Amino acid sequence: MINIKSRSQIDKMQKSADILIRVFDELEKVIEPGITTKYLDSIAAEVIRKHDALPSFKGQPGMFRDSIPFPAVLCISVNDEVIHGLPSDRVLLEGDIVSIDGGVLLDGFHSDAARTYAVGNISPEAQRLIDVTRDSFFAGAAAAVYGNRISHISAAIQQVVESNGYSVVRDFIGHGVGRELHEEPEVPNFVSKFKGPRLEPGMAIAVEPMVNMGTYEVTVDMDNKWTVYTKDHSLSAHYENTIVITEDEPMILTLKR
Repeated sequence: MINIKSRSQIDKMQKSADILIRVFDELEKVIEPGITTKYLDSIAAEVIRKHDALPSFKGQPGMFRDSIPFPAVLCISVNDEVIHGLPSDRVLLEGDIVSIDGGVLLDGFHSDAARTYAVGNISPEAQRLIDVTRDSFFAGAAAAVYGNRISHISAAIQQVVESNGYSVVRDFIGHGVGRELHEEPEVPNFVSKFKGPRLEPGMAIAVEPMVNMGTYEVTVDMDNKWTVYTKDHSLSAHYENTIVITEDEPMILTLKR
């Protein structure tokens, strides 16, 4: 069932999203060669704690029956890691790209967003991948209007990605968000037989293209049962925001206003 949010519930989601925006602001200030992904996670934890909120991801169940609950505040994925990277003592290097996915729970409602950052000076090819991934999100967001279907969002994202020579991950998709981190409806980033429901005011969705430089196929690290890699070890980028459908333009809660 799709949960339609009231005005007061959307306001709560916006307050949650405002904290998440602050998290990304602080992270962007410190991303540079020589820092660890665990350090980035600690910064996010401090910002969230300072605002009397909770990290949405910590404790989330995994894909497999024997997966440990997610142990960190952020998913931090480097280079060929698509999503669900575990923060660790890994040191970021000049030329890396790092995708950071985070969520905040405040007053019973979640927000969810992701960004991909350059670490120092990166190759033009890597920067183009980041830019196209971001552009594909905004193409999808422009289609997130009252009366359209989910498939309109999917088609807009896929068109931008594939027209630039990249591929869209099929095994992981966007989703509804609200009282739960993952709610209905599913929001694929590619066209399929799934048209999805019509978009209605009060629907809240996390639109999150995951874009690979090579094949769309991915594989899961079976040691930690969390981290998802590109199958061909090509670079991957991720860009996500929480969107609320209105009778007019969509509200992108996790962007600075």
